[in-house]
Amino acid sequence: MKTSFQVLAPLFLIAFLITSCQTAKKYVESGNYDDAIDLCLRKLRGKDNKKNEYVQGLELAFKKAQSRDLATISALKAESRPELWERIHDIHLDIRARQNKVNPLLPLVSKNGYKARFEFVDIGRLEIESRGKAAEYLYDQAVTSLGQGERGDKLAARKAYQYLRDLETRYYRDYRDKNDMMAKARDLGTSFVLLEVKNESGKILPRDFSERLLAMSKQELDTEWKEFFFDAKPGEQFDYKAVFKIRDISISPERVSERAYTEEKTIEDGWDYVLDQRGNVMKDTLGNDIKKTRYTTIRAHVLEVHQTKAARLAGYVEIFDLSRKISVDSRDLGTEINFEHFAATFKGDERALSQDSRNCIGSSPVPFPRDEAMLVQAAERLKPGLRNELRGSKAIL
Repeated sequence: MKTSFQVLAPLFLIAFLITSCQTAKKYVESGNYDDAIDLCLRKLRGKDNKKNEYVQGLELAFKKAQSRDLATISALKAESRPELWERIHDIHLDIRARQNKVNPLLPLVSKNGYKARFEFVDIGRLEIESRGKAAEYLYDQAVTSLGQGERGDKLAARKAYQYLRDLETRYYRDYRDKNDMMAKARDLGTSFVLLEVKNESGKILPRDFSERLLAMSKQELDTEWKEFFFDAKPGEQFDYKAVFKIRDISISPERVSERAYTEEKTIEDGWDYVLDQRGNVMKDTLGNDIKKTRYTTIRAHVLEVHQTKAARLAGYVEIFDLSRKISVDSRDLGTEINFEHFAATFKGDERALSQDSRNCIGSSPVPFPRDEAMLVQAAERLKPGLRNELRGSKAIL
């Protein structure tokens, strides 16, 4: 007797084959020729008995895909627009990839003896032509944009660099004077920015304050098209100057406040016998003496010392366009450093102390930080904000 699996397995196989053929047909009918090709190739590779449906399906899908692409190329060429050569070259690459997929299966004959016919295109010659034309178009665009860059248009210089980069990565690694043009476009398209710190607060800053504030590596600051410098050498020219102007330095007095408070807690302190009206010890139902817990209140007197000091540093970052000699942006930037320390001593029963009080007990007052140290700490804290302002500034092209 056959099992249900033995009966149903052939039906599942037939249904799968019908579905696969229908899927390939649907791909062709909807114009997804390359999907149909991939499906048929998966069904044919490594098979000795190649099914007629997939052989003919591959033949039809290949023919339609080739016909469509060649017609598209003819239409694009007829427009005589240089910018279309990039698209033409992409189609040539698609044709090459398609032919390379099918070629390993040739000659392709089905188990019924049907031999598929494929008309291959001499894609090597066509691809060389379209690659050359596309590269020439990108080069000409780069030349035009670079000319604009030489007249002061940084965005055009960057566009020239991108045209040449596309030419390099997509078509030719070496092409005419591409490398020299890329270097020139890189230089013309980069914004060179000089950084400075100016103290306009009327107060004296620590000697190394500016150095600490500007102690950032170029890797932290530089972006693809922005390059920052911390000093100006003779003869160097910059496109922008970014100045952090300090307008407010305030340091609070060193404050010490004391707070005395008492903490108390009720705890168990032994037990007492329960007596009746005659003064005799009472018994429970089992004859045992009855006892009750005795409680007592304990106290601890705490003296807390609170030390505080604050330093505030505020100013603004101003961006100057040196070619136009104008200020193009200004952003506020500031920070505050707070010093706070708790110390406490106590008298009394330590068991009465809360956890917060215990955390302070045992620590002693500490020396207040020096004004200079707090300002240097403020410089360190300002540094990330300054870096982000400079890197993200839209005023610096």
